[in-house]
Amino acid sequence: MAEDSLDDYIDAASKLLKLPVEEAWKPAVRANLEVSMRLARVVDEFGFPDEAEPASVFTA
Repeated sequence: MAEDSLDDYIDAASKLLKLPVEEAWKPAVRANLEVSMRLARVVDEFGFPDEAEPASVFTA
C-alpha cells in the first residue's frame, strides 16, 4: 500500500473513530500499520485445507 494511501486511511479511520491522531504520531502509526499488514498478508497466504479444525487444547 502506498504511503499516501496509509496516511489517507489513518485520517479517515481517526475521524470515523473520533480518535485524534496528532501529526507527530502519524509516522509511528503508519509504521505499525505497515507491519500489521505485512503479518496479515502472511497469515492470509497460508493455505489451510477445508477439513482443518481448530485445536481443542493449546499448549505451549
